[in-house]
Order: sequence, then C-alpha cells, then structure tokens
Amino acid sequence: MPPMIPPPPAAAPDGHLRRAHRRLDAAIKDFPPAAFSFVMATGILSIALALVGREALASVLLWIAVAAGALLCAGLAWRAISHPGSLLKDLNDPAKTFGFFTIVAGANVLGLGFDMAGTPAAAVALAIVAGVFWVGLNYGIPSSMLLRERSTPILQDANGSWFLWVVATQSMANALAVIARSSNNELAGAAAVAAWGIGLVLYLLVGTLVTLRLLTRPNRPENLSPTYWIFMGATAITVLAGAKVLAMPADFPVMVRTAVFVAGASYMLWALGMWWIPLLVVFGIWRHGMRRYPMRYETGLWAIVFPLGMMSAASIAFGRGESVAVMVGVGEVGAWVAAAAWAGTTVLMLACLLRWLRAGRDPSPVE
Repeated sequence: MPPMIPPPPAAAPDGHLRRAHRRLDAAIKDFPPAAFSFVMATGILSIALALVGREALASVLLWIAVAAGALLCAGLAWRAISHPGSLLKDLNDPAKTFGFFTIVAGANVLGLGFDMAGTPAAAVALAIVAGVFWVGLNYGIPSSMLLRERSTPILQDANGSWFLWVVATQSMANALAVIARSSNNELAGAAAVAAWGIGLVLYLLVGTLVTLRLLTRPNRPENLSPTYWIFMGATAITVLAGAKVLAMPADFPVMVRTAVFVAGASYMLWALGMWWIPLLVVFGIWRHGMRRYPMRYETGLWAIVFPLGMMSAASIAFGRGESVAVMVGVGEVGAWVAAAAWAGTTVLMLACLLRWLRAGRDPSPVE
C-alpha cells in the first residue's frame, strides 16, 4: 500500500479578509485631512453644470458627491476611533490641519446643490452640521497653533491649504444667505453678511502670510503643490457668497447698509481670481515641465478642480444677478473646463485605486 501523502494545508478562509482589513486600516490611519476636497470639487461642478442647463448631469454628480461624502464620513469616524493619535497629530500640524476645513466646505457645497434641486431642508441640516465643525475648527486650529510651544516658526508651514479657512467661512456665508432668503429671516441675513465680511478679512490675512512664505522660503517642486490654486478658489467662493448675499431681500436692514460694498468688493475679488489663473498655470509648468516633478494622483489635485468649478459657478451666479454679461460668458466656458479637469483627475484617482487594489493581491500567507 503506497504511503499516504498528506494534502496541502488549506488556506485560511478568512486570510485574505484579514490582510485586506489590515491594508484598509493602514490607509485609514493615513486618511488625508483634505479628503473631502473630492466632495467639494464634485459638488461645485454639479452646481456649475446646473447653472448652464445640464440638470441631468448635475444630478448625477450631486449624488456621486453625496455617496463620497458618506463614505468619507465613515472613514473619518473609523480613524477617530481606531487611530486617535494619528488624527490629533494631523490636527496639530500647521501644514495639514487646515485640510479639515474641507469637511465644512464639502457639507455646505452639498447643501447648495440640494437647495438648487428643490430640497432646502437638506441644505439647512447640512449647514447645521457644517456650522458645528466650523466653530470647532475656526477657534481650535488658531488656538493650537498660537498657544503651544514650537521650535520652528509657524510661517514656514504656511501653504495653499491655509486658504481653506477662508473657503469654509465663505461656505457658511453661502449657507446662511440661502437660509435667510428662503425663510425671510433677517437674523440669518445679518449672520450671512457677517460671515462674508469675516471671510474677506481672513483672505487678506492668510494671503499675506502665504505670500510671505513664498517670498522668504525656498520653493521646491514638492512644496509648490496644487493647493496653491485655492488662492484663486478662495476669491471665487467669496464672489459666490456675494451673489447669494445680494439675492437676499433688499429691505433687510443689513442689505440697505452693505449691498453696494458687497457688490463692488465681490467684483474686485472676481477680477483678482481671474488674474491668479495664469500665474498658477506658470507654477504648474515650472513644477512639472521645468523641474520634472512626476504627474501622479494626489489629493491636492482636487484643489485645482474645485477653484475652477467655483469660479465658473460664481461667475454665472454673480453675473446674472448683477447683469454683468462678461462674467456669465466666462462662467459658461469655465464650467466645461472644470468638467474636463474633474474627468482627468478622476481617471488618475481610479488608476491609483486600481494599483492599490492590485498590490493587495499578495499570495503570501497571513500569520
């Protein structure tokens, strides 16, 4: 009788699941603070396309943004529970912490999309959630940066992501203006104008700090990231907020006193944002063309898509409201430029995800 040859040991049925869980947990641990920039970019592109009459495509993009937002909320909650130390480290890192403001802006951009789609209650609910995060981050981040001991100057960590503070604040102005208009609430209207004014002053403050960083510290390809496009995006969302404020009832006391200033300042900021675009393109040419920095997917790429989409939506909304035809024309063309940028960035993101999934097919045994 031939000797019995034992069969090879069966692979543990849950081995691949454990390995996949470990890889996913590692990715969650490094969850980028600015991850919600995808929601911002997709949501504002939806709004821009709705403004040019592409409602069906706008609706698809809105629900993609909603689904992404829900998925990212789950990821953020997982990180907070499983890796609180990593989360706190990013919250205390001046180079990264402003990325958390994408939570506020993402929620309010979705709220604007729902309001345009005829669901104002969803916009109000999202504005409340965004407001809670805005209050916590608005006072928590500067307090942490200014009051704890540091061995290096904060200014050396200044970068384009700092403008997300402005973007989040102006997103609150947008949300409050929508609420004030739909409910004829003078208090919400006054709060909207106040938030718009705070965002305007923050832009001047942050713009000064980031420009000083660019002028006084060495600029390298890895540092001159796409987040500098938020230089322009912050002006664009201020213009959109201005358009929403100007759409509030003209007999609100706060509008009687401030409407002319809001209109004039919004147009000046629109012009400044348009001025920024060629310079930002030069930054990209220097980074990738002259310094040969590889073009690959990074979360910061959505910081290009969002400003393009926001400038388009803001140009159309303000131009139509104030009868400035050239702004409307710029916005209508810009919506398709933003759509192309969104499509290209999405392809890079999906290719990156596919590579990550393929890398997980490791036949090595799980201990």
